[in-house]
Amino acid sequence: MPVPSHPLDNLRVKIRDLHTRHGDGNRAYIAGGRPSSSRTEAAEQPSPREPGPLARLANAWWTRLIESIYDGGLSAQEAEYESGETRRDYVWNTIGIGVWGMVFPVLTVVATQLAGTEQAGRFSMAFAAGTLLMFLSNYGVRTFQVSDIDEKNSFASYQLNRWITSIIALVMGLLYCTIRDYGPGMLMLSMGVYVYKIVDGLADVYEGRLQQADKLYLAGISQALRSLASMAAFCILLFLTRSCAVAAAGMAIAAVASLILVSIPLALLETEGSRPWNMGEVGSLFRHCFPLFSAVFLFNLIESLPKFAMEGMLSYDNQLYFNALFFPAQGILLASGFMYKPQLLRLANIWSNPRRRKRFDLIVLAMLGVITLLTLGTLVFMGWIGISVMSFMYGIDFERYRVAANLMIVAGGVSASIDFLYAIITVLRHQSSATKPYLITFAFALVVPTALIWIIGLDGAVIGYLASMTLLLTLLGIKYYRIRQNLSQRNRSPFRS
Repeated sequence: MPVPSHPLDNLRVKIRDLHTRHGDGNRAYIAGGRPSSSRTEAAEQPSPREPGPLARLANAWWTRLIESIYDGGLSAQEAEYESGETRRDYVWNTIGIGVWGMVFPVLTVVATQLAGTEQAGRFSMAFAAGTLLMFLSNYGVRTFQVSDIDEKNSFASYQLNRWITSIIALVMGLLYCTIRDYGPGMLMLSMGVYVYKIVDGLADVYEGRLQQADKLYLAGISQALRSLASMAAFCILLFLTRSCAVAAAGMAIAAVASLILVSIPLALLETEGSRPWNMGEVGSLFRHCFPLFSAVFLFNLIESLPKFAMEGMLSYDNQLYFNALFFPAQGILLASGFMYKPQLLRLANIWSNPRRRKRFDLIVLAMLGVITLLTLGTLVFMGWIGISVMSFMYGIDFERYRVAANLMIVAGGVSASIDFLYAIITVLRHQSSATKPYLITFAFALVVPTALIWIIGLDGAVIGYLASMTLLLTLLGIKYYRIRQNLSQRNRSPFRS
């Protein structure tokens, strides 16, 4: 007597058969789903339309997810995509970061055109707070994770650490809305943006795992899909409802769906299985990455302080103007990130070989030179047609803000240099020594930009931001120089172990 098959096995066979029949262009089916019994009748039916490449890719991915669950879980499957694809890494990482970086500027343009400057300004304010929550969720672990060449901490420990920080970030977002006493509309708008940004932070640990496995291009694909899905949801809902609050809620739902259906499965399917999490490792990540987190969080808090100061003193449309002026500067930051972030793992390997450290120093100087050229190029573009393009996009005359726009671009170049120098200090594993410059700058930024905003309004916010960034770059540059000098002396010492 034959042994009956397991119900899950039968379902799996049916799924495979369904996909086989769906893609078979040589068969014809009648409307009721039964095969035609007559050649004449079959000939009268139109042949099934071949699915397009995106549909085939989606079907294949869905089939792989379902089958992996039936076969014992996502982490039990064999990887299907190659590692070490440097050119593909650059292309898809650039696409992923580029699309991610365009979410805010694109959505503020759309919000301005469809909902007006007031709602767009509120959205901008929520995005500024949400970005801080994203960095709280990240907890500064990404650079530490991808440079963990020997995997001293398990990926399961990295995941648990990230889920804890993400939950804390969500609670802090709710607390901030309560303190600000937001009404129902602003509360819904803010929480929608916060969830989207926290999901960004949570997905980062899975994309970091892909980079750690030398599959950065898959991380770029994950980031691009999440950003595109969120943008599409926001734009469609805003067009239908003219409500930024409803659109932000849809953006959050799209981000969560992409995390569950793409980011998490991709990381688990395409990397080696992890040993179980260990609370000692999780606690170690909190301790070792606190300097990373505090510096990055303080840096972004310093960037955001003018926006928080404006919320209490100026109307919400000034939030839109400030962020619109910042977008060209943000392009410098993103472009520099395209160049050096894919190379962090290789930079760590170069530094680990004492005979190659002169090459390491040359790479640092070359990257700072590239950032300078990007800043000059952006200034030339804005002086040529940039202001006119911005005015056309937003439907607002930005000619009166030309001086402020140039100052903001310079601040963008300074910010990109800070971001790069801090990443290098992290590769050197001296991130804890960078906390003091950030604390000094934070104290400066609490006073100076606020005073300037009170005196001269929006222009004061721009000048205060540039002054804060310049101070931080100076302090961080001095700190990096001292670290490098100390390491050189230690290497030359005859008593070093």
